[in-house]
Amino acid sequence: MSSSKFSDEFKRDAVAQITERGYPVREVSKRLGVSPYSLYAWKKKFAQATRCWARRPS
Repeated sequence: MSSSKFSDEFKRDAVAQITERGYPVREVSKRLGVSPYSLYAWKKKFAQATRCWARRPS
């Protein structure tokens, strides 16, 4: 089994560049040296985590 060479903080920042700052996936993937597939997977993972936090009662 392979371990991730990128921290969750790195992944969240990469996703934020796409979702919050509006950069294209292709540009971010080239700049950071990760595959577009990885970026889409991270986006899906962290979007689900965000939804779970949003549903928690305050």
